[in-house]
Amino acid sequence: MRWTPGGKRSANLEDRRGVSGGAKLGLGGTLILLALSLVFGRDFLSQLGGEGVGLPGAQAERASSPEEDRLVDFVHFVLDDAQVVWAQELRRKGQTYPEAKLVVFTDSVRSGCGFGEAAMGPFYCPADQKAYIDLGFYRELKARFGAPGDFAQAYVLAHEIGHHVQTVLGIERRVRQQQRARPGEENALSVRMELQADCFAGVWAHSTAKRDLLESGDVEEALMAASAIGDDRLQKSATGKVNPETWTHGSSAQRVAWFKRGMKGGRIEDCDTFAAGAP
Repeated sequence: MRWTPGGKRSANLEDRRGVSGGAKLGLGGTLILLALSLVFGRDFLSQLGGEGVGLPGAQAERASSPEEDRLVDFVHFVLDDAQVVWAQELRRKGQTYPEAKLVVFTDSVRSGCGFGEAAMGPFYCPADQKAYIDLGFYRELKARFGAPGDFAQAYVLAHEIGHHVQTVLGIERRVRQQQRARPGEENALSVRMELQADCFAGVWAHSTAKRDLLESGDVEEALMAASAIGDDRLQKSATGKVNPETWTHGSSAQRVAWFKRGMKGGRIEDCDTFAAGAP
């Protein structure tokens, strides 16, 4: 992706690297809960959240490598660029866009939605309208999931900003209400919301293509990342089995298809994953 390292730093990024988020479950325990969540279709990790779970954070001394500094610069760039695009898109619809914050952390973090750990992966919290990411996830994306490249990294962040757009538009609130009213459809509704965030990431990617920011192979990097973190692939890796009834994010094919749809059309209207017959 074409961008300039060392550029302007985003005012919307909170750097909490080296700050302890409080009590930690540990990688082994987290992986067990992730596997159980996939098998039983329940978000056991979220049950660790809530007020009072974490202990007050403490600043720890840490060194930052040139590679990590460059990655922080890139995250700053993608965050600001995506939010400029969404401000323009919502202005077209006669709405304002309050910008999200991005929290970069190490190992664990406290959010408005409770306690989070790096092993949970990037997430968005509608309660405080912040996205959270441990930069170590990008190393995992390359080494564990086989999805290298800066545009794969950009896709992940654009997906989380897509969740913020859902919050701004009231979609997240309506989906949560429907999940409470129809608990039997909780997972299916979650899949539709996640796929819409993938499509919104594609809307941003459409804009980068129009502005000639993409380089050869960038789109393939994003598609590889979307495919790598599909529920079917994650379930098979964790348990050796695939159970669509317990999916919460959608299959690899679905995630790829909706990202491509958003990138092709470049409009919010192209991302109605809640329409009859979708996904």
